[in-house]
Amino acid sequence: MYQTAYRNNEYRQQEILGASPLHLVVMAYDLAIRSCEQRDFEKAVKTITALRDALDFDYPEVSEGLFRLYQWCLDNIRKGDYGSAIITLRELRQAWRAAEQSLGAKPAMMPSTVFATTGQIAG
Repeated sequence: MYQTAYRNNEYRQQEILGASPLHLVVMAYDLAIRSCEQRDFEKAVKTITALRDALDFDYPEVSEGLFRLYQWCLDNIRKGDYGSAIITLRELRQAWRAAEQSLGAKPAMMPSTVFATTGQIAG
């Protein structure tokens, strides 16, 4: 069983290394959404904080709006309102996924589990 888990982890690490930057963002949203669904406070906060901290403020019209949305999600999670955060995160994920598809970026095979098992964000 340990070898199977090791192989899966190795596969997922390769998946991350081969993913486009846009798909890495989508995968981070997947982890944030799943963490909220599981009411995993620590992982949800850590993932949304990573998304927030990765914003590029050289583009303030976009980054400031996303910063406020991420902060709002974090505030809701701290209050125990995971549902509101999930709704917002799903809408943002859909927008990033649409951008990824319109640019023809190649997605990874299993985005919903990558970060959780590699420790990239979930640490």
